[in-house]
Order: sequence, then C-alpha cells, then structure tokens
Amino acid sequence: MVSQTAAPPSPVDTAPPTLLPVYEPGELAALAARHGLTVSGARPTLGAYVRQLWGRRHFITAFATAKLTAQYSQAKLGQIWQIMTPLLNATVYYFIFGILMDTKRGVPDFVPFLVTGVFIWTFTASSITAGTRAISGNTGLVRALHFPRASLPIALALQQLQQLLFSLGALSLILLLFGQYPRPSWLLAVPALALQALFNTGVSMVMARLAAKTPDIAQLTPFILRTWMYSSGVMWSLDHLLSGDRVPKLVLLALECNPAAVYIDLMRFALIDSFTGAQLPPHVWAVATGWALVCGIGGFIFFWKAEERYGRG
Repeated sequence: MVSQTAAPPSPVDTAPPTLLPVYEPGELAALAARHGLTVSGARPTLGAYVRQLWGRRHFITAFATAKLTAQYSQAKLGQIWQIMTPLLNATVYYFIFGILMDTKRGVPDFVPFLVTGVFIWTFTASSITAGTRAISGNTGLVRALHFPRASLPIALALQQLQQLLFSLGALSLILLLFGQYPRPSWLLAVPALALQALFNTGVSMVMARLAAKTPDIAQLTPFILRTWMYSSGVMWSLDHLLSGDRVPKLVLLALECNPAAVYIDLMRFALIDSFTGAQLPPHVWAVATGWALVCGIGGFIFFWKAEERYGRG
C-alpha cells in the first residue's frame, strides 16, 4: 500500500492574516479631511448657501415659469383659469356673504373691496399650499440632483407671484368698471406686494420643511387656511366688525396684527378711494415690514437648518 501523507502547507496558507487598521471616529474624520473628503450632502454655511441659491437663480425662474405654464395645460381654457379661478371665488363669496349674509351693508365699493381681498388672499393661500408640496412633491428631483433645496419653495412662491401678476389685470379692469380710476396711491401696491411676497416665501419654506418630515401637514393645511381666511376680513370689514367694545382688546390686537389682513388692507388702501387711512391698523407699514422680515429671514434659516435631511428615506 502506498501511504498518503498530507501535502505541506503552502506559504500562502501559513502567512498570518493581514489586519486592517482600526480608527476611532475622530481619527476617521481627520483622515478624510487630510485627503480632502467631505460629507455627501452636508449642509453648507449660511453664506455659502445664499451664494449657491444666487447661482441657481435662472433655474428658479425657469422652474417657476414651467410650473405655471403646465398648471392648466390639460384644461381647454388653459391659462385663462389663472384669472377665472379668483373671479369665480369672488362671485361665490359675493353671493353668500354680500347678499345672503348682507356683509356689504355699510361697506362702500363692496365689489372692489371683496375682489381685492379675494385676489390678495389667494396669493398667500396658494403660496403656502404650494410650499407644503415643495419637497414631498419633488422627491425624485431632490434625490437625483444636488442643488440647494430652498430653490423649490422659492420657485413655487415665485410661481404664485407670477400668477397674481396675471390676475392683477383682471382686478384693474374690475376696479375701472366700478369707478376706481388710477391715482398716485396705486403705486403703494408695489411695496405692499413685495412685502407680502417675502412673507409668503418665508412661510412657504417653513411649511416645506414641516411637510417634508410630516406629510400629514398637507392634509391639515386647508383647514388652517380656511380659518385664517375668515379672520382676515376677506369677505367683510374687520373695521366694522371690531367697532365698539364687543371684542376683547387682546383679540382686537391679534386681528389687527394678522399679517394676511394687514396686506389685504394695504392693497385696499392703495386701490380703493373709499378705503381710507382711518381704516388701517396703527403702524400698518411697520407691522407689514416686520412680518415680512421675521417670516422671510426666519423661514429661510429654519429651512436651511434641515438642508442635509431633505430627500432622505
């Protein structure tokens, strides 16, 4: 018999296993920094973030215009709905509140009063509603491409501003039909709309971050907006409603400082002859500017702080 002996181990088998170095988390970070590696999707500094947004300004305007064009592309009347929607809302509100509930009593130029309120309120409500879908409605874009995420809520707020500018043509025609002719005070509509646009954009960014984390926010938003609309004097005069001592002073102050009501009142003051400065809340321009700066800057910072978390599963 031939005895079988085991083959001697090869040099490869007898070589000791190679051990990889073990690094502490702090050492790994230092190693990555030494070789120029950075965290993927890390939040940039606030100044760098603003510069990135400015670099994407053409994308923001193009995205806003494209969304506006596509909004009614399937409707036969197309872009006419940009004007028809607030006009139909104003017609419904006039029938329900102006005629059935008789809120037009004691309000001169009620039709211009109502239509101005509806158009300006729609600008704020649409901006906030669009903001709730800014991230959650564009998840594929957010996950596929690297860009400052604030571009999305800003673009959607710009889309609503573009839509309002179309609607202002119809609003001007209605004002002319009801005897409200152009005068120097109409120029006050420009700063009023600029402040409102800044306010809307800030709130839109707040809602975009909240809805990105909690999608149920989008379902709750219409109820919040409806309550806010009724307390903003869109269909009736808050000045008449708050006259006398029927309303507690704290509630009166809250309604006077309501940002939606402030911007609506500023536009009515600018466009309607019979809406005088006596009907405006005290320090109305200071209140409007304060709301715009606090919400615009605060909303932007609030959104930026969660930049690295958008689009994560």
